[in-house]
Amino acid sequence: MQMLPKLTPDEIKRYSRHLILPEVGLEGQQRLKNAKVLLIGSGGLGSPLGLYLAAAGVGTIGMVDFDVVDFSNLQRQIMHFTPDVGKPKLKSAEEKIKGINPNVKFIPYPARFTSENAMEIAQDQDWDVIIDGTDNFPTRYLVNDVCVLLGKPNVYGSIFRFEGQATVFWAEKGPCYRCLYPEPPPPGLVPSCAEGGVLGVICGIIGCTQVNEAIKLILGRGNPLIGRLLLFNAMEMKFKELKLRKDPNCPLCGTHPTIKELIDYEQFCGLGRGEPEPAPGTDIEIDVRTFKQMLDRGEKPVIIDVREPDEYNICKIEGSKLIPLAQVPQRMNEIPKDKPVVVHCKMGARSMRAVQFLREQGYTNCKNLAGGIDAWAERIDPSVPRY
Repeated sequence: MQMLPKLTPDEIKRYSRHLILPEVGLEGQQRLKNAKVLLIGSGGLGSPLGLYLAAAGVGTIGMVDFDVVDFSNLQRQIMHFTPDVGKPKLKSAEEKIKGINPNVKFIPYPARFTSENAMEIAQDQDWDVIIDGTDNFPTRYLVNDVCVLLGKPNVYGSIFRFEGQATVFWAEKGPCYRCLYPEPPPPGLVPSCAEGGVLGVICGIIGCTQVNEAIKLILGRGNPLIGRLLLFNAMEMKFKELKLRKDPNCPLCGTHPTIKELIDYEQFCGLGRGEPEPAPGTDIEIDVRTFKQMLDRGEKPVIIDVREPDEYNICKIEGSKLIPLAQVPQRMNEIPKDKPVVVHCKMGARSMRAVQFLREQGYTNCKNLAGGIDAWAERIDPSVPRY
C-alpha cells in the first residue's frame, strides 16, 4: 500500500473545505499532495490549470513553456499580470503558483516541447497526469503520442473563438487523440487563436474542466471524460457530449500499432502533407521590406486584404481593398489580372491560401505578403496597431 504524505496543521486549515467532502477527505487530500502533474503550456489554458491545481494542493506541478509574456496575452492568460510583460512565462507562473500555495513544488521546463526533449521531460518525474494546454496541432499530436507510449492519461482541452472542448485520452482505458483525429487538417485551414480570436473566459471554462478531470483521476473518484468529448458553446451557453470510440486501426493505440516512437510532428502536420509552404522571398511571396521598396519607387500594386471586417477596422495598410477570404472566389472580378497584386492578412496564412487559389485562376502576378500586416507593423510602420 502506498504511503501517503501527512498533512501539516497549516495544510489541514488550508484544505478544510476539501477535507469535509466525503469524496475527498483526508486520504484524498493526501493523494493530491502526493500527486505530480505536468502541464504543457502556461498560456490561456495553462493559467487556470496552474492556479487551480496549486490551490487544490497538488504537490508537484511541472510546466513546459519557452515564451515570454506579451500584452496580447493578458486578455485571457490570467496567471500573468501587466507588470509581467516581457518576463518569461515560467517565471511569472512560478510567482503566482507559489503565491497561492507555497507548499507546491514547481518544476519549470524552459523549452519548446519537441520530439527531441518530450520523452526526457515526460520521464523526469513519475507524472500521474499530463495536461495538454497547447494551441497547435503538432504539439497536440506529440503530447498524445508521449502519453500513449508511456501509458499516461492525457487531459486534453482546446479553445477557439466562442467554443471549446475537453476530454481525457487514456489509451489503456479508451481512445487516444489519434482515434478522434487520425490526420491533422491541411495547413492553414484552421486559424490559430492569433488569427481567429478567442473569448478570454473560454480559457477559464475549459481550463477548469481540465483541472476537474485531473483531480478526479488523482482521487480515483467520479466518472472521468474517458471516451467522451465535452463540447461547449459560449454564445448558446450549451454543453454537448459526444461519445468517442477506440479505433482498432489506430496506428498508435490500435491492435496492430505502427507508430512506436516519436516522429517529426511539424512534417506530419504541415511540410510533409500537400504542397510545402514557400519561404519568404520566393516567387509566390514578398517580404515587407521589398514591398515597402516597391511603394517607395512609386509602383502601385493592387493591395488585397483578406481579413475580416472587424480586423480591417482595427488597422489597415493604406490603399488596401478589403475582400475577406471566403469572398475571394465570388469577387475575383474586383482583382485585375493585368496588374501586380499583393495579398495580405494578419500573419500570412489566410492570404497564402488566397494567393494559391488566385494563381490557379491565372493570376500569375499575385504574391503573398510574408508575415502579413503584423510584420508590416513590426518592421515598417510602428504606427499601425498590432493585435
